[in-house]
Amino acid sequence: MTKFLPPLNALRAFDAAARHLSFTRAANELNVTQAAVSHQIKALEERLGIPLFKRMNRALLLTDAGQAYLPAVREAFDGLARATDRLMRRDRGGALTVSVLPSFAAKWLVPRLGRFRARHPEIDVRMSTDHHMVDFARDDVDAGIRYGQGEYAGLDSVRILTEDVFPVCSPALLKGKHPLLHPSDLRHHTLLHDDFRVDWRIWLLSAGVNDVDPERGPAFTDSSMVVQAAVEGQGVALARSVLADADLRAGRLVKPFDVSVPARWAYYFVCPLATRDGPKIKAFREWLLSEAEKTAGAAPY
Repeated sequence: MTKFLPPLNALRAFDAAARHLSFTRAANELNVTQAAVSHQIKALEERLGIPLFKRMNRALLLTDAGQAYLPAVREAFDGLARATDRLMRRDRGGALTVSVLPSFAAKWLVPRLGRFRARHPEIDVRMSTDHHMVDFARDDVDAGIRYGQGEYAGLDSVRILTEDVFPVCSPALLKGKHPLLHPSDLRHHTLLHDDFRVDWRIWLLSAGVNDVDPERGPAFTDSSMVVQAAVEGQGVALARSVLADADLRAGRLVKPFDVSVPARWAYYFVCPLATRDGPKIKAFREWLLSEAEKTAGAAPY
């Protein structure tokens, strides 16, 4: 059976008028006219069948019934306010699940994530690392970072990083019997391949090299692995600048040649259109863009 509940606006008018003991001041608080408050109170009293106020010539007083009713009304409004605050805080904080490529997570995102935590301690980022494209309608994921062309139907897509492709190697390979001084010297070294849409053939053509077999050498399905193999001196990797950045700046890798090729794809932050303005998603997107700007503006290697 449906419980009897008075209209919310009438209860708000009663609460405000009872606190101020004035229809005029209650009207100012609620941003309505004095007549509107008086009408709401009268309608509430008629609905309850009980007078709530004593209307004196120069004063407004609560009746015994009004005094008895007021604490419950205030408790109800306080409860609503607390519940609303909890709901809004949960939307601003808590867990944010982000789908990320394993290589991007390991080489770029994770090393910087502490700065996001320092700025937004109320948000716990949970990373789901997978090569497969997440389905927001099916998977429990809030947002994602994708490597592609930025065209994702039904999703809000913001480009965060572009990158170049170029060879990298251990500093040790700059010395020895066949030092890497010219791109043609690559014929003496093992080529390490990133299977994720990075092609030695294109780079060699750009460098004007035609006497190096672009197919030889081991291949890795995860881009961070090819970078790590280069760090270990296992050969020369054709690396993506975003993923090799930290190792280059730390001196674990060097860029032996000046020839770079722009990558065809870029990194995009994506999320459902319906949630793009959610506080947690907005905070993470803005932080990503600020970190990407720092990466783009960093000094060359």
